[in-house]
Amino acid sequence: MPVLDAHPDMERDLRFFPVANPFPGRLTSARINDYNEKGYIFPLELFTEKEAEANRDYFDRLMAKAEAAGLDSYSINGWQRYCSGIYDLVVEDRILDYVEDIIGSDIVCTMAHYFCKTARDLHTVYWHQDASFWPLTPSKVVTVWLAIDDADKENGAMQVVPGTHLRDRLAYELVSDEQRGVLSQSVPHPEQFGDPVSIELKAGQISLHTDMLLHGSQPNPSGRRRCGLTIRYFPVDVRTKEESPAEGIICRGSDPTGYWRNLPRPDGDNLPPAEVVEERARVVAEKRRGLQ
Repeated sequence: MPVLDAHPDMERDLRFFPVANPFPGRLTSARINDYNEKGYIFPLELFTEKEAEANRDYFDRLMAKAEAAGLDSYSINGWQRYCSGIYDLVVEDRILDYVEDIIGSDIVCTMAHYFCKTARDLHTVYWHQDASFWPLTPSKVVTVWLAIDDADKENGAMQVVPGTHLRDRLAYELVSDEQRGVLSQSVPHPEQFGDPVSIELKAGQISLHTDMLLHGSQPNPSGRRRCGLTIRYFPVDVRTKEESPAEGIICRGSDPTGYWRNLPRPDGDNLPPAEVVEERARVVAEKRRGLQ
């Protein structure tokens, strides 16, 4: 199977960049070795039980707004531009302390997405490498997966295949939403690369994984919801297709090159612009009709 390129008009350096940090501040050297060798770290303690409950309540309020606008449980994507609560999670110092040990002290975020599998949700998050999707280069993105609910094998926890981040780009197939999937790419036969590991987390814990790691998640046949917030961070030397300046949240440090322009904290928790919501609601409605 040929290796497809989601962005053939952009020259991208897609490979794993090992972490070289002899004096980490928050992670241990053993944890950093795990990240280099396996491509992920979990579990990491972060929020207290009370804070985790507040995170859950906050998501529930956002989800109620989204549903009222005709959106589904995967639609809260990129809302850090519009919602102060998501923005505050993105710039949470306790998260950034872990991230800094991986990518350094100058940190940008352009992506945050709630992946919410409702009870008895039949959707699959197909096996994929994050870096394949994004018009970013080089591939130095670390994803924080923040558990909003407890995540385990029974309710569709994320799964990863250790060491696959060292294989560079993997061949994938293009798939459609009608196949009950969340993504448009699927790496077939992941078992050829090794045995998957379930990233089981308690609400308030996080995991870290590199953008080159093969991962996905199965449907949620249980009666419990499984929601997590993915926050994507990278160092300031990463570039997009855009000419300077590009927009992102400069979460920590600065960009001495001036390429990244900082997005300010939004005022309140708002829906994205009407045209964005309407287009997403149209897609959701078409998908629901196709599954009936």
